[in-house]
Amino acid sequence: MKSVWRVFLFFGVLVTGFLLGVSWQNHLPSRSTTESDPLARQVRWDDDQRVGADDETDTTRPDPLAEALTEVERATIRIFESAAPSVVFINTSVMQMDFFSLNVTEIPRGSGSGFVWDTRGHIVTNYHVIQGADRAQVTLADHSSWDATLVGVAPEKDLAVLKIDAPASKLRPIPLGISEHLRVGQSVFAIGNPFGLDQTLTTGVVSALGREIKSVSGTPIRNVIQTDAAINPGNSGGPLLNSAGKLIGVNTAIYSPSGASAGIGFSIPVDVVKWVVPELIVNGRIMRPSLGAEYASARTMARLGLEGGALILNIIPGSAADRAGLHPTRRDRYGYIVLGDIITQIGDEPIHSPAEIPLALEKYRPGERVRIRFLRNGKVREVEVVLDPPR
Repeated sequence: MKSVWRVFLFFGVLVTGFLLGVSWQNHLPSRSTTESDPLARQVRWDDDQRVGADDETDTTRPDPLAEALTEVERATIRIFESAAPSVVFINTSVMQMDFFSLNVTEIPRGSGSGFVWDTRGHIVTNYHVIQGADRAQVTLADHSSWDATLVGVAPEKDLAVLKIDAPASKLRPIPLGISEHLRVGQSVFAIGNPFGLDQTLTTGVVSALGREIKSVSGTPIRNVIQTDAAINPGNSGGPLLNSAGKLIGVNTAIYSPSGASAGIGFSIPVDVVKWVVPELIVNGRIMRPSLGAEYASARTMARLGLEGGALILNIIPGSAADRAGLHPTRRDRYGYIVLGDIITQIGDEPIHSPAEIPLALEKYRPGERVRIRFLRNGKVREVEVVLDPPR
């Protein structure tokens, strides 16, 4: 009897399973239904696309970072990426001999910035960056370091030129702009190595034009660019760029009671750099013509009660000033001082102090004729002078 019930139970389970399977199959959409149903086709297409997207990279998708950038930000990034390979990091050191052992030790002196001038390896920086150093090392943007030799200096312009023996393929000269037509308010970009942090970008505007600062030699540097782009120790010698990524100045100094950036920085205009650097490369110094005269200091003139101009103290025999008949300061037969001629104008350039004589002469070349206006015994006179070569 038990075996009969087992047979009935077995067939019951089998029939129940068959009926459930048929019922489930009837609920599935047929292929024809899927193909005729637009929603079903869309679901099937989306699934296929999702699988395909996982297998292959979709190159048509926009860069999410680029979408987040403004046009101003994109322009700034382009300027930095274009100019940064031209900017270098300069480390200087001095050699010091131990008094007892006589061993020579190399001691770090300081650091600064510079930029590549040409593919021959000339590097431009500030004179005060390398002043007093025995050795300089230049690090390019690719982090390769090269020993540098000094080519020429112009302390009166705070400019210097170094040279490294790097291959031309590693050197990217910086494009040169024009500083004559700068306008207050236009954007500027400074790249340098403040506090030893290489390849640092700061931005700002031209704050003022026509400033005058004093160089290391005491000679005024005229037409200096003032900017609020942050310039800190280590930025010296680095480039100041316009919005086209072209050089418009060389960062040289800051005005700051604390020694850090206070929003007032100064840059030597590129129009000066463009004529000074070639002279330093060829001659090692600025080849100004000479008058062959020595002038009293501004302090001496103040003690004598003289205001403005440049008092001639001495004249080299046979020089341009001597040939033109200019008079030096002298003592008469009774020992009294007889003041020499006071130069008040060279060409169309007024002379307010002795320091302005070199600035006025740098416009000319040896052998050129120039009219000089001067005071003699309180009377205004003029004379034409044929300029001498540099002395």
